[in-house]
Amino acid sequence: QVQLVESGGGLVQAGGSLRLSCAASGRTFRSYLMGWFRRAPGKEREFVAAISGSGGNTGYADSVKGRFTVSRDNAKNTIYLHLNSLKPEDTAVYYCAAKMYVGEAVIRIDRAYDYWGQGTQVTVSS
Repeated sequence: QVQLVESGGGLVQAGGSLRLSCAASGRTFRSYLMGWFRRAPGKEREFVAAISGSGGNTGYADSVKGRFTVSRDNAKNTIYLHLNSLKPEDTAVYYCAAKMYVGEAVIRIDRAYDYWGQGTQVTVSS
């Protein structure tokens, strides 16, 4: 069992930045592919970014590529999502997710992930 706790959300003006964190329990964190997803009001949950267990491979949704950066610190059992050049359409609840996976592939399908955090709200004002 893995428990995930997100933090770092908040209210920011368009063009601003935030850093989200997701802390994971457990001693095999390196064995988990980690993903970030988001759900905007009235919309389906969508993929944002993911990072392989080693941190050597990352993937991004086209809508955030070049603005968001995912990273991880396996010594701290934590992943991060750096959100830059934020837009009002980035407003959503952001969730981190984990999937035990030994490999470097990045998976973008939410139903493939086994564990989810409770989410953190990001609101971007125009």
